[in-house]
This record gives sequence, structure tokens and C-alpha cells, in this order.
Amino acid sequence: MEEYLAIIFRTLFVYTLILFIFRLMGKREIGELSILDLVVFIMIAELAVVAIEDPKDPLIDTILPMGLLMVVQIGLAFISLKSKKFRDLIDGRPSVIINKGKIDEKAMKQQRYNFDDLMLQLREKHIRNIADVKFAILEPSGQLSVFEKSKDAGQITIPLIVDGVIQAEHLATIDKTSLWLRQELRKRGYKDVKKISFCSFQNGKFFIDTIDE
Repeated sequence: MEEYLAIIFRTLFVYTLILFIFRLMGKREIGELSILDLVVFIMIAELAVVAIEDPKDPLIDTILPMGLLMVVQIGLAFISLKSKKFRDLIDGRPSVIINKGKIDEKAMKQQRYNFDDLMLQLREKHIRNIADVKFAILEPSGQLSVFEKSKDAGQITIPLIVDGVIQAEHLATIDKTSLWLRQELRKRGYKDVKKISFCSFQNGKFFIDTIDE
């Protein structure tokens, strides 16, 4: 009887602990989890199973590694908020699979993404004809964002500056240079690129947001 009570107590305790840990780690949809998120969640789940299956082991043997994983995850999340390069390393970067109606086979190979994957995800978006697609972007989560030609209202939003860093690859997609961008920003009163948290370009118009002081 005591053993069953111990299992019940440990189950409720570990359940509450996991809810607390996940709450502190922040809110993200399952489909948006990074590889790092998945690894941490799986490790925490395994630790929880071990703690429940063996009630003789001290709970501290479970609490300590769970707490350590939580601290590591929160620390890495904080670093990723401050560094775009670190965020790209951990979460990956979106890849344009279809650009202005043209399939980018090189981008597909880099992501180890084949035409079966593409057609499957297009069908899931209820798109019957690939010719109807103007832009298709493979997100870091593996989701495919699709913009159809018939529903298109112009170009997609192109981030040119993120966290004070100019995105040279995105400039290249619109046939512009860093010099052009800096000149356009100066015309609008922005002299220091590092003070800009986000700058995008769509349909010939800029959206600029500065870093909070």
C-alpha cells in the first residue's frame, strides 16, 4: 500500500514540476519547437518516467537534472534573443523553396527536402497545382508557408535588418546592396544600423522598428 501511495505522490509531484518547468521555458506551439526544444522535452520526459517507475530513488535525483535542463534552456533562449547568429545556429533559418514561381532546387538540396515532401505539404495546404504558387518558404519548424499567385497582394515581407545586423542574403534576393540600404535609411533619419531591431521591405515600402532604449 505504501508503495502505491509513493507512486501516486511522485506522479503528481513530477507532473506539477514539469508543468512549472514548461511554463518557465515559455510558450511555443508543438509545430514551432526547435531541435533543441525537442531534445530538452524528451530528456525531461525520460527523467519523469524513471522517477515514477522507481519510487525508491530519491526525488532529488530527478529534480536536479530537470532543473539543470531548465536553466540551460532558458539561458540559451536568452542568448538567442540577443544574437541572430546564435538563433540561426540553434533554430535554423527559413529557406525559400519557390521564389516568384521558380523552384529553387539548390535550396531543396541544402535542406534535404525532396519533391515528394513539397507536393505533400502543398496538398496539405489544399493547393492542387504547383503553378499557382508564387512563394513557398520552408520554416525552421519544418512547416511550409505558401503564397499563391491568385491571392497574392504583392511581394512577401523581406527582412533586411534583424537585431541590428544587415541580412546580405535577403538584399541579394531583391538585387540591392548594403550601400543602397544605408542610403535609404539615412534619407529616413536612421544613421546607425545597430540601433534598428527590425527593418523589412515590401512592395517598395520600408517598415523600421528601433531597439528599445
